[in-house]
Amino acid sequence: MEIKEKELHVKAIAGDDEAFLAVMQLHKQSLLRTALAFLRNEEDAIEALQEITYRAYKKVRTVKEPSYLKTWLIRIMINYCQDQLKLRKRYTVDDSGLETVSAEDISYIELRDALATLSDQEQRLIYLKYFQESKIKDIAQSENIPESTVKSRLYKTMRTLRSYFEDKGGSDHV
Repeated sequence: MEIKEKELHVKAIAGDDEAFLAVMQLHKQSLLRTALAFLRNEEDAIEALQEITYRAYKKVRTVKEPSYLKTWLIRIMINYCQDQLKLRKRYTVDDSGLETVSAEDISYIELRDALATLSDQEQRLIYLKYFQESKIKDIAQSENIPESTVKSRLYKTMRTLRSYFEDKGGSDHV
């Protein structure tokens, strides 16, 4: 983490509104990518960013370690997106009647279906490690669990995903 970034984090946590806005601007792209990965809709992702900005602003003073502010923001985004997806499941109809699906969509659909078989915590771990490319140490901090637990859960989760794809007739996905 750069010195300027760390200073912004410290100021934001201390209650400096301008620093908080600068932090949100600094991490905006990462947060939007996170929201898009979960919600698959640009408007929903922008709305998610607005909502977590509000939520983070209210709670930023509770962050104890400035170097984990970005991880904390991403965790808020993931939790918000998972809540939104649960609401969608309650109120949406299955659109399995699509006539044309590209090969890329099939891969995405297969991955989405595989990830849906995992618990929320397992999904978060996979997302943080492989989509956000977070370090084990950062994941452990954001999940409030030991690094060794993160490693073992990731190992078990990857084994579950491999098994899922092998059962589906292909092991080249994971």
